Amino acid sequence: MKFIFLVLSMLLAGNVQAQDSEPKTILFFGDSITAGLGVNKSQAFPALIQKKIDSLGWNYEVINGGLSGETSAGGLRRIDWVLQREIDVMVLELGGNDGLRGIELSSTKQNLQQIIDKVQAKYPEVQIILAGMQVPPNLGQEYTREFQTIYPELAEENDLPLIPMIMDKLGGDEDLMQSDGIHPTPKGHRVIAETIWERLKPMLTE
Repeated sequence: MKFIFLVLSMLLAGNVQAQDSEPKTILFFGDSITAGLGVNKSQAFPALIQKKIDSLGWNYEVINGGLSGETSAGGLRRIDWVLQREIDVMVLELGGNDGLRGIELSSTKQNLQQIIDKVQAKYPEVQIILAGMQVPPNLGQEYTREFQTIYPELAEENDLPLIPMIMDKLGGDEDLMQSDGIHPTPKGHRVIAETIWERLKPMLTE
């Protein structure tokens, strides 16, 4: 009888410990697209991903590390501070503002590489998803074309899963894009969340 009570006590303690365990952390690190400029924070795609996770009862916490106006250089300066908290998964969405400002492509790629290096050095087991960005063609076809090669190259060189163009499905749809033509509407964020979820969900179930 004592043995049965002991076993039950151990099982119950194990369940409590599992329920009370610290959630794993998913960091969305990016610019105003990630931050959700122009929409309510709860409507931005990181919050929508959190809702998907919660609906499945998974023990993950999403951190929105988006900052409006952020460039790859700004992200590199900021990453050490962000990494003070341990992360398990990271979705890296940066570079769009570099393109809008016509920043030298080699600098953008180098900054993104250094961000990846810092994250992997601090947390070797972290899983990183690279989100590709695109820029308008006003800077010229050559710049636009070469900009789009940055993300596939980084993904291949670092063996990272890639979302080629995170906003590719939004196009010029007025229901999906705000009037500035740059930032998603709440409906657009829902589309982005689905795009990311296709890549992210398998990682969380491994």
